[in-house]
Amino acid sequence: MPVRVEPSMVTTSMELPGYRIVRNLGIVRGIIVRSRSLLGSIGAGLQTIVGGNITLLTDLCEKTREESFELMLQHAAAHGANAVINMRYDATEVMQGVTEVLAYGTAVQVERIP
Repeated sequence: MPVRVEPSMVTTSMELPGYRIVRNLGIVRGIIVRSRSLLGSIGAGLQTIVGGNITLLTDLCEKTREESFELMLQHAAAHGANAVINMRYDATEVMQGVTEVLAYGTAVQVERIP
Protein backbone atom coordinates (compact mmCIF):
# COMPACT_ATOMS: atom_id res chain seq x y z
CA MET A 1 0.00 0.00 0.00
CA PRO A 2 1.33 3.49 -0.83
CA VAL A 3 2.48 5.78 1.97
CA ARG A 4 -0.39 7.92 3.22
CA VAL A 5 -1.60 10.02 6.12
CA GLU A 6 -3.74 8.04 8.56
CA PRO A 7 -7.48 8.81 8.13
CA SER A 8 -7.74 9.45 11.89
CA MET A 9 -5.37 12.41 11.36
CA VAL A 10 -7.78 14.22 9.02
CA THR A 11 -10.28 16.80 10.21
CA THR A 12 -12.71 19.27 8.72
CA SER A 13 -11.78 21.81 11.40
CA MET A 14 -8.82 24.19 11.49
CA GLU A 15 -7.06 22.26 14.26
CA LEU A 16 -6.64 18.67 15.37
CA PRO A 17 -7.56 18.19 19.05
CA GLY A 18 -4.59 17.06 21.14
CA TYR A 19 -2.06 18.18 18.52
CA ARG A 20 -0.14 21.34 17.72
CA ILE A 21 0.51 22.35 14.12
CA VAL A 22 4.26 22.83 13.68
CA ARG A 23 4.42 23.25 9.90
CA ASN A 24 1.95 24.14 7.13
CA LEU A 25 2.76 22.28 3.91
CA GLY A 26 0.05 23.70 1.66
CA ILE A 27 -3.00 22.43 -0.16
CA VAL A 28 -3.26 18.77 -1.11
CA ARG A 29 -5.91 17.07 -3.20
CA GLY A 30 -7.21 13.87 -4.69
CA ILE A 31 -9.23 14.02 -7.91
CA ILE A 32 -11.35 11.32 -9.52
CA VAL A 33 -13.34 11.81 -12.73
CA ARG A 34 -16.02 9.17 -13.08
CA SER A 35 -18.77 8.40 -15.57
CA ARG A 36 -21.80 6.19 -15.15
CA SER A 37 -21.83 3.00 -17.17
CA LEU A 38 -24.70 2.32 -19.56
CA LEU A 39 -25.94 -0.54 -17.37
CA GLY A 40 -25.63 1.60 -14.25
CA SER A 41 -27.62 4.39 -15.89
CA ILE A 42 -30.36 1.97 -16.93
CA GLY A 43 -30.47 0.39 -13.46
CA ALA A 44 -30.57 3.80 -11.77
CA GLY A 45 -33.34 4.86 -14.16
CA LEU A 46 -35.38 1.83 -13.14
CA GLN A 47 -34.80 2.60 -9.46
CA THR A 48 -36.15 6.14 -9.95
CA ILE A 49 -39.47 4.65 -11.08
CA VAL A 50 -39.88 2.93 -7.72
CA GLY A 51 -38.59 5.93 -5.76
CA GLY A 52 -36.49 6.09 -2.63
CA ASN A 53 -32.74 5.69 -2.34
CA ILE A 54 -31.09 5.05 -5.72
CA THR A 55 -28.55 2.56 -4.38
CA LEU A 56 -26.59 2.16 -7.64
CA LEU A 57 -25.77 5.87 -7.67
CA THR A 58 -25.26 6.03 -3.90
CA ASP A 59 -22.67 3.23 -4.15
CA LEU A 60 -20.97 4.93 -7.12
CA CYS A 61 -20.78 8.25 -5.25
CA GLU A 62 -19.44 6.63 -2.09
CA LYS A 63 -16.76 4.70 -3.98
CA THR A 64 -15.71 7.84 -5.85
CA ARG A 65 -15.42 9.85 -2.61
CA GLU A 66 -13.39 7.05 -0.99
CA GLU A 67 -10.98 7.00 -3.93
CA SER A 68 -10.51 10.78 -4.00
CA PHE A 69 -9.98 10.78 -0.20
CA GLU A 70 -7.32 8.05 -0.53
CA LEU A 71 -5.49 10.01 -3.24
CA MET A 72 -5.53 13.10 -1.00
CA LEU A 73 -4.01 11.07 1.88
CA GLN A 74 -1.23 9.88 -0.43
CA HIS A 75 -0.62 13.40 -1.80
CA ALA A 76 -0.34 14.73 1.77
CA ALA A 77 2.18 12.06 2.76
CA ALA A 78 4.22 12.78 -0.39
CA HIS A 79 4.51 16.38 0.86
CA GLY A 80 5.77 15.20 4.27
CA ALA A 81 2.51 15.72 6.17
CA ASN A 82 1.26 13.59 9.04
CA ALA A 83 -2.17 15.28 9.15
CA VAL A 84 -4.69 17.17 7.00
CA ILE A 85 -6.84 19.97 8.37
CA ASN A 86 -9.83 21.81 6.88
CA MET A 87 -10.64 18.83 4.63
CA ARG A 88 -13.49 19.24 2.14
CA TYR A 89 -15.14 17.55 -0.85
CA ASP A 90 -16.28 19.21 -4.03
CA ALA A 91 -18.04 17.74 -7.06
CA THR A 92 -18.52 19.21 -10.52
CA GLU A 93 -20.30 17.81 -13.53
CA VAL A 94 -17.63 18.04 -16.24
CA MET A 95 -20.02 16.94 -18.99
CA GLN A 96 -23.30 15.03 -19.20
CA GLY A 97 -22.88 11.91 -17.04
CA VAL A 98 -19.24 12.68 -16.11
CA THR A 99 -18.46 14.04 -12.65
CA GLU A 100 -15.24 15.19 -11.03
CA VAL A 101 -14.94 14.59 -7.28
CA LEU A 102 -12.24 16.48 -5.44
CA ALA A 103 -11.08 15.84 -1.87
CA TYR A 104 -8.83 18.63 -0.61
CA GLY A 105 -7.39 20.13 2.53
CA THR A 106 -4.31 21.67 4.10
CA ALA A 107 -1.38 19.33 4.68
CA VAL A 108 0.35 19.93 8.00
CA GLN A 109 2.91 18.43 10.32
CA VAL A 110 1.64 18.11 13.86
CA GLU A 111 3.04 16.99 17.17
CA ARG A 112 1.11 15.70 20.16
CA ILE A 113 0.53 18.23 22.94
CA PRO A 114 2.02 16.84 26.16
